Amino acid sequence: MQLLVRGVLGLCNAFSLVAFGRSVQKAFGSTACIWYALFQASQFHVVYYASRTLPNMFAFVFSNFALRALLNAHTVSYNREDVNRRLRLCLYLLTIAGVVFRSELALLVGTITLHLLITERVSIVKVVVPAGLGGLTIGLLCTVLIDSFFWQSFPLWPEWIAFYYNTIQGHSADWGVSPWHFYFLNALPRLLLNPATYLLCIPVAVLNAATRPRSLHLLAPLLIFVALYSFLPHKEWRFIIYAIPGLTGIASAGASWIWTRRSKSPLYAILSLSLVFSVLASFAASSALLAISSLNYPGGMAMQALHTNVPAQNHVRVYADNLACQTGVTRFLEVHSAPQTLRGVLDEQHELEARSWTYDKTEDPALLLDPLFWAGFDYVLAERPEKVIGSWEVVHVVYGFGGVRVLKPGQGSGDAVEEVSGAAATQAGGLLTDRVAGGWKALEGVLREKVLRGYWVEVRMEPRIRILHNLMK
Repeated sequence: MQLLVRGVLGLCNAFSLVAFGRSVQKAFGSTACIWYALFQASQFHVVYYASRTLPNMFAFVFSNFALRALLNAHTVSYNREDVNRRLRLCLYLLTIAGVVFRSELALLVGTITLHLLITERVSIVKVVVPAGLGGLTIGLLCTVLIDSFFWQSFPLWPEWIAFYYNTIQGHSADWGVSPWHFYFLNALPRLLLNPATYLLCIPVAVLNAATRPRSLHLLAPLLIFVALYSFLPHKEWRFIIYAIPGLTGIASAGASWIWTRRSKSPLYAILSLSLVFSVLASFAASSALLAISSLNYPGGMAMQALHTNVPAQNHVRVYADNLACQTGVTRFLEVHSAPQTLRGVLDEQHELEARSWTYDKTEDPALLLDPLFWAGFDYVLAERPEKVIGSWEVVHVVYGFGGVRVLKPGQGSGDAVEEVSGAAATQAGGLLTDRVAGGWKALEGVLREKVLRGYWVEVRMEPRIRILHNLMK
């Protein structure tokens, strides 16, 4: 089921990125479309999170089609009414996504609207009001009816509740505070990944008279959106990910302009060659980040190990702590007692009962100090076993990413995997951990001295989640 859900979402996001790429082709040419595909495919975060069931990635589908409509309005529209229709579609899609999925898109709606009013004197009556009212109505009907049903509370508008709590009441700062320049100096470079896109290609697209008008129609509202969002103290890269396809499209216009002139002067030839190498380096960096990021989900690995290794028994109760829930413990991984397939419907009742699992994710501090609370569980997935009250045995240890260290020539590397002592040592690790640690060590032997002249990046694994068994049950 998880593969199906994530596959559908990933395909929707892929389709929206391809659709925006076609608009880039119409606006800046076929060469720009090729560079857009190369830049976008070599970015790590967009590709890695495209199928993640976060509200941001559902909204990402709408924002990509909205930016496509915005770019098409200045590219393939032949009369004023056609322009208005595409601009209405842009604001309409962003409004729906903001109401249903992520309220920060209201700010992007505002910056695009303001830019259109200033630069094109767009009709408020013909464009802004119909798009706003239509998007608000459709969005509210969808979210209030559906979410009220599932949460059994009417009327319920989740995004308004989250916006009021985090923004108006200021509780977003409870999740951490970043400096005002975080988005521009940290998040955007990480999301774009390739330095050539923001240091070279985007400036070229803006300075070149042929690409400047259409580039600015995307660049101005997107940068203003990021700048205004920088005033909020709590910052995460996923809050501004909607700007990345647009910025990548602008960068592709600059790259196309450089590439088509590579035979005219040595400077353009050198710049074109640097663009090729930058894309190859980005693909290599994304591949390395993919391998490392796959080790950031010890909670999910612990859940799978528990289901695989626990002997058959009735009514298993499992507790997962905060770290386990943040690193892969989801409803998709739970074992259900109710039949989920046609075969399950035909199973005998006692076979269904044997698959009865109950999961608990309680975070109440007072309850976590109650010995009777812990006594009811058969197994616990815990980061710190000493906080689990009662008599417990560590039956399995799951490793996770423990950081990187740059090694200089002559500097010895340590063990890639931090050792676990005691009875749990024989149960530690896992196939994925062993493969990654062994593969990285093998690469070090091949590349460090012969290719990198003694330099290397050491990746360490450390114990993250312990699976505890209740000795009293």
